[in-house]
Amino acid sequence: MLTGIRVADFSRVLAGPYATMMLADFGADVVKIEPPAGDDTRHWTPPVDANGQATYFGSVNRNKRSVALDLTDAAGLAEARRLAATADVVIENFRPGVMARFGLAYDDVRQLNPGVVYCSITGFGAGPGAALAGYDLLVQAVGGLMSITGEPDGDPAKAGVALVDVLTGQNALAGILLALRERDRTGHGQQVELDLLGSLLSALTNQAASTLATGSPPRRLGNAHPSIAPYAVFHAADRELVIAVGNDKQFRALAGVLGEPALADDVRFAANGARVGHRHELTEIIEARLAAASAAHWITMLEPAGVPAGLVNDIAEAIAFAEALGLEPVAETGTASRSVANPIRLTATPATYRTPPPSLDEHVGADWHPLDAPAPKGPHA
Repeated sequence: MLTGIRVADFSRVLAGPYATMMLADFGADVVKIEPPAGDDTRHWTPPVDANGQATYFGSVNRNKRSVALDLTDAAGLAEARRLAATADVVIENFRPGVMARFGLAYDDVRQLNPGVVYCSITGFGAGPGAALAGYDLLVQAVGGLMSITGEPDGDPAKAGVALVDVLTGQNALAGILLALRERDRTGHGQQVELDLLGSLLSALTNQAASTLATGSPPRRLGNAHPSIAPYAVFHAADRELVIAVGNDKQFRALAGVLGEPALADDVRFAANGARVGHRHELTEIIEARLAAASAAHWITMLEPAGVPAGLVNDIAEAIAFAEALGLEPVAETGTASRSVANPIRLTATPATYRTPPPSLDEHVGADWHPLDAPAPKGPHA
């Protein structure tokens, strides 16, 4: 559905490349402009895939073309400007001011290309926070996420993936598509601006709303939920599982499966608010019962009873679980490149997986046509 849309991708590492891969999956011609040394993530090894390429780089760069340009060199900069002038979308995630030094800022590009949709991703905006480094770990810390992640008596913890970058990449995708829709309507381009901190604060949803309403920021609860119980990780005889009870009916069903039906009428546990107030007592009772059998056994009992429950899978198990559900979670490009499929499913114009992540500067010479709108078919098409 995005065939004919050219993206000049000056972004690197994760947030920008994630967004542009999503666009490429739906047909956009994404030209990844890299420095001569390549995107930093090309060098973040191990691990590597079957082709010896960094899996970090490969995770967000399929379906793209790569051109290495030295922006400090006159010829390289001229080529970059020419590409920006012919692109429908320009995306960058340098620190504020860097693109302006090269004459590639939004105001520069729109002089040559009035319809351009220009997406800028920063860590903390272009104002007083412009000089701050936009590292995901730093944003998780100063943005409040670490304060609510981890055990109550332990250290603050980060998410196990660069979650803020991914969230920002998703927001960038939405912003770019919104701006393209407006260009279709009016013919005018515009700048799309995102910052990592803003994306994280938006994603804090109920926790941020609670803080704004009460003036009291929530604290770490480990795997427990501030407003629902039992809604946490529990230990069975062999491994952990999650039980996610969202209402009193589900709790009554849980009590029955555990062989403790009286719990549903106990004044401490009969209503959700009471269960939240007595979560520690309830956890002890539940885990004492769960210790009698394996986690898998309890799942087979809880699911038919209508109690949301699941194993705490590792990532390999999670992918296998999705495959067992028929969700087709793995995208394959070529014979040796596998990545997680695009999560957006469209019935008429689905995502396609045409080419593996490119080698550095792969698309030069015959494969590099900066003024032609359609992407040429590469050797892996």
